[in-house]
Amino acid sequence: MNGVQIRSAERALSVGTWLIVAGAMLYSILTVTPLAAKHTPDEWDWTAPILPLVVDAAVVIVVRLDAVLARLGGHGGRWPVVLRWMTGGMTLALNVADSALKGDLVGVAVHAVAPLLLIVTAETGLAYRRAITAAVTALEERQQAEREALRQAAREERERAERLAREEREHAALLAREQREHEARLAREQTEREERARREEAEQQAARERAEQAERERRERERERLRLERERAEREEAERRERERRERVEREHRERAEREERAERERAALLAAGPAAEKFPEDRARATVRAAFEARLPVRAAAELCGWSVGWVSARYAEHREPAAGSGAGLHAVQGVGT
Repeated sequence: MNGVQIRSAERALSVGTWLIVAGAMLYSILTVTPLAAKHTPDEWDWTAPILPLVVDAAVVIVVRLDAVLARLGGHGGRWPVVLRWMTGGMTLALNVADSALKGDLVGVAVHAVAPLLLIVTAETGLAYRRAITAAVTALEERQQAEREALRQAAREERERAERLAREEREHAALLAREQREHEARLAREQTEREERARREEAEQQAARERAEQAERERRERERERLRLERERAEREEAERRERERRERVEREHRERAEREERAERERAALLAAGPAAEKFPEDRARATVRAAFEARLPVRAAAELCGWSVGWVSARYAEHREPAAGSGAGLHAVQGVGT
């Protein structure tokens, strides 16, 4: 569920609640005013509408403040509950009193509809608002966790790329330095050989030619040796990287298999417990419903396993079916209200 859907649900709940409250207030005033007038001295008949107005004003205060507290995630304590039920009971008693005094059971039932609907609407609206507030908080936390995970992944990728580039530059610099040192050594040796050759040239031309030939062969062997050593070092480095890659892949596969096996054991343990003798705590109930959903059990079977109602379990199933539920990394469960 996204923010637009949550705001739409809040508007629907608010409009529906106030329509019911307004209708119940109007019906109560029209019903209670004649009753109050009968039990009021004739000169004070004009005060008869005051009583239903006072009671209904208390209902409006309770409904409005409960909505504000639910949106803020707060709880007013037991006195708001006492006021809510006291005003509901008063409204119910005043509306059915006239029919009850006459012994008209049908009238009692008819006049009890509006007060009872008002009482149940007030309680249900409070529960819905608390559930919506919890859902909004959980949605914001999940979005924040997803954004933080993306930033962390991007930062790690950037650091890894920088480290690889730095290692490549250092390796290239090392090779270049070794090559320069080798060339300088060869140059020094060549100079020494030339000087020695010039000193010995007059003495023995043949020996000089043999020495030059031997030197050329030696240089060729030296270059060949360096080439072989460089190729061997590159091959060993490639083998080492491939070995590390295979070990990393095997470790990831092993860890994934262990996680899946552990999750399967936990799901099997939850499903094997059988029908619940009493209503599970919410955390355990959510875990049981999730296991039942992944095992493709019917909603009623999941409700029997956790002891919660079919409606509550259906709502949890709907959350698991949503596309956003599959991508949450940080969100495991959203608070709800059990029925």
